[in-house]
Amino acid sequence: MVILIAGLVVFLGVHTLTTLREPRAALIGRLGDRGYRNLYSLVATIGLVLIVWGFALYRQHDYLQVWRPPAWLHPIAFGLMWFSFVALAAAYAPSGRIKGALRHPMLVGVKSWALAHLLVNGDLGAFLLFGAFILWAGYDRVMLRLRDDFGAPAADRFTRGDAIALAVGTLAWFAMFWLHPWLIGLPIS
Repeated sequence: MVILIAGLVVFLGVHTLTTLREPRAALIGRLGDRGYRNLYSLVATIGLVLIVWGFALYRQHDYLQVWRPPAWLHPIAFGLMWFSFVALAAAYAPSGRIKGALRHPMLVGVKSWALAHLLVNGDLGAFLLFGAFILWAGYDRVMLRLRDDFGAPAADRFTRGDAIALAVGTLAWFAMFWLHPWLIGLPIS
């Protein structure tokens, strides 16, 4: 569990740095934009590796079931996951109604991904992992509001960006049914 916690601290810590404008600007001033981005990517990757490794170790050795999620939560989680994939795709798609309505689609996608997993996993490690991501995304959203960053502008009609977000998000959602057992080691049930 220590490795999982360390990974969360490193990964979410470096992502929190983007909200701390003065320390971030000082680092960019010392390292340059490219140096900052390279260091940021390296630290985030190390954090992600620690999270994956730590969660795998937790599941093998320290697994602790806290509650048994009822089966009726699974369809809700499936719907949240589809929404999460569409939101994540919208974050990188051209502007559209979806992106404008969500304002910060990446954060919305992360929150819905984490919530979906909290609904269907009743173990301590899942609470820690997915709960940490929900808390971080909530914090980041608050920090954006404090900076008056209202996100993507709303579009008045369905756009090419919306079509891309829906298509890519839906394809990724279907792909995850096949990839989840291979990538994560657990089938989606």
